[in-house]
Amino acid sequence: MEGFNIEYSEWKPKEQKLREALCTLGNGYFATRGAAEENKNNEFNYPGTYLAGGYNRAKTEVSGKMVENEDFVNFPNWLCMNFRPEEGEWLNLEKVKVLDYRQVLEMKKGVLVREFRVEDDQGRRTKIRSRRIVSMRDKHLVGIEWFFTPENWSGRTEFRSALDGTVINDNVERYRDLESQHLNALESRKINDNSILLLVETKQSKIRMAQAARTTFYFNDEPLEPVIETNEKEGAIGQVFRLEVKEGENYTIEKIAAIYTSKDRAITEPVLEVIKDIERHGRFVELLVRHEEAMQRYWHRADIVLKDGDKKQQLLRLHIFHVMQTVSFNTIGLDVGVPSRGLHGEAYRGHIFWDELYIFPFLNLRFPEITRSLLMYRYERLDEARYAAKEAGYRGAMFPWQSGSNGREESQVVHLNPKSGNWIPDDTHLQRHVNCAIAFNIWNYFLASDDQQFLSGMGAEIFLSIALFWASKVEFNKERDRYEIHGVVGPDEYHTSYPDSDEQGLKNNAYTNVMVAWLMNKAVEILELIEKTRKEELLKALEIDKDEINFWDKISREMYIPFIEDDIISQFEGYEELKEFPWEEYREKYDDIQRLDRVLESEGDSPNNYKANKQADVLMLFYLFSKDEVKTIFERLGYDFSEDLIEKNIDYYRSRTSHGSTLSRFVFSWILAKYDKKESWQNFETLLTSDFEDIQGGTTPEGIHLGAMAGSLNLIQRCYSGLEICDDALWINPDLPENIKEVSMRIKYRKHWIFVTITHEKLKIAFEEGWSKKVNIGVAGELYEFEKGEVREFSLGVKSSEEAEKE
Repeated sequence: MEGFNIEYSEWKPKEQKLREALCTLGNGYFATRGAAEENKNNEFNYPGTYLAGGYNRAKTEVSGKMVENEDFVNFPNWLCMNFRPEEGEWLNLEKVKVLDYRQVLEMKKGVLVREFRVEDDQGRRTKIRSRRIVSMRDKHLVGIEWFFTPENWSGRTEFRSALDGTVINDNVERYRDLESQHLNALESRKINDNSILLLVETKQSKIRMAQAARTTFYFNDEPLEPVIETNEKEGAIGQVFRLEVKEGENYTIEKIAAIYTSKDRAITEPVLEVIKDIERHGRFVELLVRHEEAMQRYWHRADIVLKDGDKKQQLLRLHIFHVMQTVSFNTIGLDVGVPSRGLHGEAYRGHIFWDELYIFPFLNLRFPEITRSLLMYRYERLDEARYAAKEAGYRGAMFPWQSGSNGREESQVVHLNPKSGNWIPDDTHLQRHVNCAIAFNIWNYFLASDDQQFLSGMGAEIFLSIALFWASKVEFNKERDRYEIHGVVGPDEYHTSYPDSDEQGLKNNAYTNVMVAWLMNKAVEILELIEKTRKEELLKALEIDKDEINFWDKISREMYIPFIEDDIISQFEGYEELKEFPWEEYREKYDDIQRLDRVLESEGDSPNNYKANKQADVLMLFYLFSKDEVKTIFERLGYDFSEDLIEKNIDYYRSRTSHGSTLSRFVFSWILAKYDKKESWQNFETLLTSDFEDIQGGTTPEGIHLGAMAGSLNLIQRCYSGLEICDDALWINPDLPENIKEVSMRIKYRKHWIFVTITHEKLKIAFEEGWSKKVNIGVAGELYEFEKGEVREFSLGVKSSEEAEKE
């Protein structure tokens, strides 16, 4: 199990909510935070169970305005288990003496273990070992197993097992002034002696969730028959089990629960399904075996083995684990996107942003079936995107910056600055570059999977609809003889308007403009790739004529890119006129300035006034595209390009970036890999620990940052390992940092499974299996044809110590 466990050896209440997020168990259908089963929501404990796609809208009056938000609903807490000796208090680790405490996230098995010994105020010592699973194999089933030992006492004992639907959304402090009640209780009842049922419904979206739980007791594997009392109150139901226990003896308590919703397929209705499941399934260990077998299959595909001599392997696997907890084969067909904060908390209200741009590359080369399903989330909301474009005066499809249930724009109108307590306008919905990200994801999924059916069908329709939007959004500047884009916000969310301007958005965000130029060229290419009949269907359905296609080609050649100097791309037009920011002064003044926007707003200032960025913006281009691809785009646009341009832009913007987003560290690590290996590695190390150590000071307990986690995986699998997916082949040109001795991983390239092992001296490639007998793989500029079952080794150029020192 080396490198597969995250272990906490002490009980530290103040760290509990961070541990809860990091110890979340999920299966792509729903997830439950790693909260203590014996406690409800309090200062140190926050049970949360989140359903993929489980949203509800609610209205709140804010500053005299009625604001509607769509929240990621905290569904009923199924964890509830507790005990107390006769005349004693119910277990609460904050109120007893904790003699020993150990909590282990066993990632290989997908099991959360809690093991502790406590002593109450009467000196009674009790040991409990808890195991918990959210089944990856049986997606509707969950379970908890307690090994209970009264170490120095005997007597009548009460155990409690419950389903609690009185929960609210209370995970994010800055949302607490907003409506947090999302559930109505519909039904609660006893099914049989040891089984209970709870049915709730979200207030607006009318999602019904049924939970049923069966609690059983064993001694030496023989079932016990405790005295049972069932208690009900509105929205909750529980059972108290009374049992005589003896000193030093070991008792097993098992709680198996089933969860179904009205959104599920192949069911009659949720209540009947949960009752059926807990009647059919046996003991915890049987459920555990099936779950562990499923986890083994996922790890076979997903694992990246890193030999570096420290805990980076462990953290890398933590990131892999949470990608798999959020999306899995259970996700396929659910009509859900991938939330930027996983299924781990309520930050960003579980909305879908552009983080797919960072998450899909890992899935594409391991679980392309999942990527396809997640892309269908966008396709199912294409009509809503078309309506949004039409309402704004454009053609085609304009996807929202924040998407939830039905694809309308879910970005807030105002948001709370926790530093100042002020509600301030939110213009981040102007990040229209999300449309480019969706198109980019479609194209790169096709490159990795060769899924011609998807590209020709749904993929092309989305892609061309986005091209229509941008064609209607661009403006022609006669003086420049160039096309421009106005009224947008780039990836750097600090700049949303010009200083002292009432106009929303910026002119000519370079990242957006370059992406649109690429997109227009690729749209024309896609029309030539797909079947002639399908092309004619799309042109007719989308009302695209020859003049429109020529217009797209023209935009791809004549888009304006602003420059500050010959070699410095301006983040947006006018960026050079902003004031330089006094970084050192503010670093001395504040402990942490990652969220510089909040710091400045609390002072009555704004980042709009300064050359100060939240995260990579212009530099995103050098992450998404290879050097040769960027060169092709720029030269097509008629701009000079040299590799010096990349280095100069990196130097210019890295001194002006606060890294207020965890995604920023990933992008900087990637783009610096070839130009400053030391700083690239430092950013990679920070990225690996960003959630584990909660470097943003309180954001991780509200949900992990899935884009950053997946980004760290992509750094290993593509950047450091040199994997590049091209039209002709899979190319591998490794450039491992000196801190990594060896990387090995399994990838799926166009229906072929390939195992790769990379060291500083050699590259080993094994073509394990695939749909065809041959596959093309390029190494160091040479193209090779591999046959199924073939293994080859290649020597890599080993740098001299002088060359290494220069780097």
